[in-house]
Amino acid sequence: MARITIPVEEFKQRVANAAKLVQSKGLDVLVVNGSEADYADTRYFSNFWPVFERVGVAIAANGEAALMVGPESQIFADDFSWMDRICVVYQYRESANPAYPELKSESFQDVFKKLGVTGDNIKIGVAAKLNTNVVQFDGIRECYPKADIVWADDIMLALRRIKSDNEIACIREATRITDLATKAVMKELRPGKTELQLVGVAQKCIYENGAEYEGLPMYCFSEKSTRHAISRSSYKVIEEGDIVQLNLSAKICGYSPSIGLPVCCGKLTPEKRELVQFGLEAHYWTEENLKPGALASQVAKDFIKFYEKNGRRANYFYGPCHGTGLIEVEAPWMETSSDYELQPNMTFQIDTFVTSPTFGLRWEKPVAITKDGCVNLAPDQIGTDGPIEVCN
Repeated sequence: MARITIPVEEFKQRVANAAKLVQSKGLDVLVVNGSEADYADTRYFSNFWPVFERVGVAIAANGEAALMVGPESQIFADDFSWMDRICVVYQYRESANPAYPELKSESFQDVFKKLGVTGDNIKIGVAAKLNTNVVQFDGIRECYPKADIVWADDIMLALRRIKSDNEIACIREATRITDLATKAVMKELRPGKTELQLVGVAQKCIYENGAEYEGLPMYCFSEKSTRHAISRSSYKVIEEGDIVQLNLSAKICGYSPSIGLPVCCGKLTPEKRELVQFGLEAHYWTEENLKPGALASQVAKDFIKFYEKNGRRANYFYGPCHGTGLIEVEAPWMETSSDYELQPNMTFQIDTFVTSPTFGLRWEKPVAITKDGCVNLAPDQIGTDGPIEVCN
């Protein structure tokens, strides 16, 4: 069976689409930055995911593009990326800040000239604002003191918001593998296991079944740690009656959906059962209300009303969904201030996090907006009939 991935032709088309937006916004060139931790915008064009070092992509209004990497990544990038113009730029070095005194690297000016961008009074767009460090920004400004440098994250949001069929196929495949890992972990869940031992079970399963990596730091944590909206697993030993939060994720060609569900190691107390059941009902409420043309802010406002109607406002923490794709959490979020309408082929994680003073829980899965509503990209997800009790 052919491996599910993004074809080179689609990467090339993404560059072409970006160049049109660069031109329409009056920019001469776009610089997109990323890192090992958040590679999404740069991998979107290059399919390159760095290790230690940073990475950048430059795209000119004429459609020419270059991949910019740190001093140690040139051969690595050449083997993994489809792009044939790979430039070593010192500003993309690793955080240990080596001097590389014998290295002759290229400047941003050198790179832009290769793309056909000349002159000093140019207009440069920089995207991935939260992934652009001071060294990179200052490097551009030092090369182009007369340039108009503007933030251009809106270009990336416009490009990545609607997913292609190939992207959705990657999300589906990653979800299939994640579902297998979830089932494997539940088979091993019992008192005396540590949270990290369960993570190990999940890691073994995803790699055996074709994942390129974990889609996120896998969540297997219990009892009071389940109150954490984001967290890491620990050496804590799971005990009888503990709520255990699972949020597992496999990565396919960078695409990283997750499946999240709360399980009980043993029997649920009435208090826990009631809150877990409410979380599942809120999760289903969200799924039923995701439709093309719906205003994201209204879905988020109505989601809060659902909590209030059920006397659960104190258990609310954040909105019903966030975007998903090349990383598990990507723009756009679905919040009371979100002014966009849902459109077919937008992909979201329905992320229903419910908190209480003693424990929390999350039901989560990826969906895609369709012409009629939304489709669950994890159709075999376990735990959709009600609270889950595991008594191994």
